[in-house]
Amino acid sequence: MIYLAALSSGALVFCLTLLYLQIKNRDKLLLENRLVEFTMDNTPQDAISAELNLPFRQRVLKPVLYGLAKMISRLIPFKQDSLDKELILAGRPGNLTPQEFGGLQGMLACFFGGVTFFINYLRGARNIFLPLGFGFLGYYLPKFYLKQRRAERIKTLEKELPQVLDLLTVCVEAGLGFDAALSKVVEKSRSLLAQEFRRVLQEIKIGKPRREALKNMAERLKVDDLSNFIGAVVQADQLGVSMANMLRLQAQVIRQKRRQGVEEEAMKAPVKMLLPLVLFIFPCIFIVVLGPAVIQFLTQISW
Repeated sequence: MIYLAALSSGALVFCLTLLYLQIKNRDKLLLENRLVEFTMDNTPQDAISAELNLPFRQRVLKPVLYGLAKMISRLIPFKQDSLDKELILAGRPGNLTPQEFGGLQGMLACFFGGVTFFINYLRGARNIFLPLGFGFLGYYLPKFYLKQRRAERIKTLEKELPQVLDLLTVCVEAGLGFDAALSKVVEKSRSLLAQEFRRVLQEIKIGKPRREALKNMAERLKVDDLSNFIGAVVQADQLGVSMANMLRLQAQVIRQKRRQGVEEEAMKAPVKMLLPLVLFIFPCIFIVVLGPAVIQFLTQISW
């Protein structure tokens, strides 16, 4: 059992390391693949040759990891709908499905718990609570990562929204329609919000109404400022209000809201600084200022 646990832990470490390196070097690998596509001969190949030409990580490691994740996800109960919504809100990192994400949670839980159990066994300890605690830690680490990714996306979207609204306002005032203005923003910008608008345009091209595509975007992102903007766009479209005036007003409101948020954070700074001042800075000042006087006083008393 000891050797089996050590072997499985080593295999998990090896697979997770390769997965991390693949995610980290994704852009470089995509560029290399495109260069290979341009330089290689485009003559048709059979299925076996095409499969053998794939890298080892795509041919062997990736199917093994996904198969293992799916097998573990069948043993672990989880709410697939809620997990799918969390993945969508976080931008679906790694294009993981809910089953694959649940399997990843199980793999990390087994890895952390197994390694901790193996270390305890080598030390001669028989405490079962420590491996269980590390197992729960490994299980909830992906959840914590999703929350952090979600918070970063919200900050990024809130920061990019006024600039995108300015571009939309300029394009609409220049005589373009709202859809054409969106396409210009998507063409000129490489931001996260522009990518989401690109998806909106794709949904409109396949026949979905613009209102429905924008509402789907609001449900997919769930950012308050963006939801208010989309609601104003839908209402202006229904009532026939000038789109340029509405966009300019929305940009001013969002900038004013951001300014108020910054002022609020600035007003909270003195309160947040109070605790470090009392616990760390004031004692050092007291030691430096009053220390020599206290030492001299104690010396005189001793005489």
